[in-house]
Amino acid sequence: MANKSSTSTKFDAPLSHSTNKATHNRDQFFVWREFVWGAIAGAFGEGMMHPIDTIKTRIQSQVLLSGSQSQKSIVQMVQTVWVADGLRGFYRGIAPGITGSLATGATYFGFIESTKKWIEESHPNLGGHWAHFIAGAVGDTLGSFVYVPCEVMKQRMQVQGSSNSWNSAIMKDKMQMKSGAEMYGYYTGMFQAGHSIWKEQGLKGLYAGYWSTLARDVPFAGLMVMFYEALKDLTEKGRQKWAPNFHVDGSMEGLILGGLAGGFSAYLTTPLDVIKTRLQVQGSSTSYNGWLDAMNKIWKTEGAKGMFRGSIPRITWYIPASALTFMAVEFLREQFNKKLDDDNMQEVTSLSIEKPKSSFKEVA
Repeated sequence: MANKSSTSTKFDAPLSHSTNKATHNRDQFFVWREFVWGAIAGAFGEGMMHPIDTIKTRIQSQVLLSGSQSQKSIVQMVQTVWVADGLRGFYRGIAPGITGSLATGATYFGFIESTKKWIEESHPNLGGHWAHFIAGAVGDTLGSFVYVPCEVMKQRMQVQGSSNSWNSAIMKDKMQMKSGAEMYGYYTGMFQAGHSIWKEQGLKGLYAGYWSTLARDVPFAGLMVMFYEALKDLTEKGRQKWAPNFHVDGSMEGLILGGLAGGFSAYLTTPLDVIKTRLQVQGSSTSYNGWLDAMNKIWKTEGAKGMFRGSIPRITWYIPASALTFMAVEFLREQFNKKLDDDNMQEVTSLSIEKPKSSFKEVA
């Protein structure tokens, strides 16, 4: 019996070790909780900053909608929206905006952590800032399948404002494309917008500007997480050198460094955002035949000023939006990750205590 007990113990130990190792390998790269934190943080940031995004979208779409080179300033556009639609005008398109941010926030932060681990451990030559760039790019690309249709609906609803302003005689006179084609009808909500676009333009309409969105968001997402991680490293080195006993709150660090990273990345990718917005807002017209044609026409007719149109509201949006998003993620990590890890540790400890009991029962 003693031999049986000894053999059983020797056999069970490697089996338990093998099972734990398999579970560890499976969970080693997949950080599921980051998907949840990212979704919550993404929706929070979008909801808080949607009015500024509305102003940015309208400023970038002025030439396309009015056909005039005389553009309104930020203050004038704010006044226009307020007079025509009131507070509701600033929040048009918020439902698809939050929906898209839930998806892209989940994949962005989830795959940042998961992909970073995979790259750094499996391909160490890509470690460091390149790992961060690739992780952000991969996460954002995966979220684009949901984000882009939501972005198309959101931006068209932002441009329309209220039904009264969209259908007024003044707007009807101005909302004509250079080709003479009328703009799309008024969207009462997210689902009606999606159904209308699908009915009129099919899948192509819902994914209008998809490649231009990737051309903007992939470098933006990669740059933002790369800047964020670089700033974190710089801050940590400075803290260790100048104030080793000073504790840095993760939420506050996320707020400040996230805002800086978002602002830098937003400005550098503004030309890509202008092209994407023009392609998505134009509807069924053919003002621009693709990404390269849009870039060429904007550069020829409007120059560098046109390529960076809306850069101020874009930065104004991304600094606080990125700050709030990273702050929320860091807060959720601090509040819940430790608790989840402690619960998992207690569960593992409980299982390891119960295991010998079953072995003793078998020997008896």
